[in-house]
Amino acid sequence: MNVSVFGLGYVGCVTAACLARDGHRVAGVDINAEKIAMVNAGSSPIIEPGLADLVARVVRQGRLSATDSAEEGIADADIALICVGTPDLGHGQPDYDGLARVASAIGAACESRTRPLTVVLRSTVLPGTTERVLARVLSECSGGGRMAEPLSIAVNPEFMREGSSIEDFDNPPFLLVGTDDLNTATQLRQLYAGISAPFLQTSVRTAEMVKYVCNAFHALKITFTNEIADLCDALGADAQDVMRVFRQDKKLNIAPAYLKPGFAFGGSCLPKDIRALLCSARIYDVSTPVLSAVVQSNKAQITHGVDAVLNTRKKKIGVVGLAFKSNTDDLRESPMVTLVETLIGKGCDVKIYDPNVVMARLKGANRAYIEEEIPHVSSLLCDTPECIVEHAEVLVLGGAGPEAAKVLSAARADQV
Repeated sequence: MNVSVFGLGYVGCVTAACLARDGHRVAGVDINAEKIAMVNAGSSPIIEPGLADLVARVVRQGRLSATDSAEEGIADADIALICVGTPDLGHGQPDYDGLARVASAIGAACESRTRPLTVVLRSTVLPGTTERVLARVLSECSGGGRMAEPLSIAVNPEFMREGSSIEDFDNPPFLLVGTDDLNTATQLRQLYAGISAPFLQTSVRTAEMVKYVCNAFHALKITFTNEIADLCDALGADAQDVMRVFRQDKKLNIAPAYLKPGFAFGGSCLPKDIRALLCSARIYDVSTPVLSAVVQSNKAQITHGVDAVLNTRKKKIGVVGLAFKSNTDDLRESPMVTLVETLIGKGCDVKIYDPNVVMARLKGANRAYIEEEIPHVSSLLCDTPECIVEHAEVLVLGGAGPEAAKVLSAARADQV
């Protein structure tokens, strides 16, 4: 394919060189005259392992060139990749001026274009930016959509790290393309045909958000590990050994487990163990802002759930699942119990269905917990899914177990 790459920084230069290596004819576009001269001379404008030799080779082979002209850059292009930076303005808000300038240049260059062009955003942007900035500016600057061939737009985040960019380009975790157009997705699949990685097509906003989620999680992992190391030092444990063993758990720790959106955590282990670590941190004067935020964030999820119910402005509430998770009768520190008690306090008429929490069958600690801590809840328990469905205007699912499926299958169309 003929490809233009706008922005010859770390992402753009590596992307351009790797695509040229893979057989595409690539034109790099940048406003920096020094970068343009270096690329055209076969030199890399950035320091990156392996890139200098790669740029020299593909320029020598005639597959990579550079220009400051958007019109020249897209003259023969099938795809235009935007790889400009989106730096922090100083208060957290990304600066999209560079993106807008590139979109304006591409749009103006396309005004008289008679062949299709797919514009692909590789830059890191918040959800909604492609529509609000890129698509709008392209349309305004290309004659308001009066071109003979309309532009196609997609988001294709990069997952490259400085210092290993070529390796990361060749071996990404996946190839992510945000577009609703199958032809555009197929075109990008062909662009990256030389890369063996799962090809994931999503909505534009999902693709925009995934990059931020990945980076936030990476930052969280680093900070979490460092806080644990500080605690280990204070408690006399070997932090390196602790984390070495921690990483061996591929079932729960280094795994997809617990990474699906849902409700707050509870039960007999997680809350008390977090509190124990935080107590130790206070005793030994160890700063643990990330761990400390876990408890507050978890409480906020319960508050969010309560607000979601109250915002329906309906009073008859059916709660499915009272235990802290499906397939258990353990009510200790269950967030669903907190939610139910809060709703009752707000004047809601609550009924509960949880086949695992039946007073006649409960024994030991669970029965004592209800009788001593939440005796009023026992009178709210229903024996059948039909009872809940008949009562409720709003159904609240505390899990995805079989009891939830039974209630949903019997739910009425007028229920929230």
